[in-house]
Amino acid sequence: MVAEPDIANYLDIMSSTSQKHRNFVSEPMGEKLVTELAGIGPVLGERLTVKGFDKAYTVLGQFLLLKKDEEMFMEWIKDTCAANKKQGSDCHNCLKEWCDAFL
Repeated sequence: MVAEPDIANYLDIMSSTSQKHRNFVSEPMGEKLVTELAGIGPVLGERLTVKGFDKAYTVLGQFLLLKKDEEMFMEWIKDTCAANKKQGSDCHNCLKEWCDAFL
């Protein structure tokens, strides 16, 4: 008997991430703007840009410098652009999943 794919589990995973998240992790980062990261909208994007984090890869660099540690990243993004817990978590999870796929 061939095992059926666990469609319910797949749909749960897909419904727990935003379309923005899925778009970001589906392809190489290239020159994507910081606002293309899940959790980062125009306001946080502007705050990050003012601090020198205009491209998604600059936030990725900080994420990697912090050794992908969720707690340290959440503290950094809160201190840098006043992201709330959900925004920080969405951004962290987006970068983590992108790294899992491309690094």
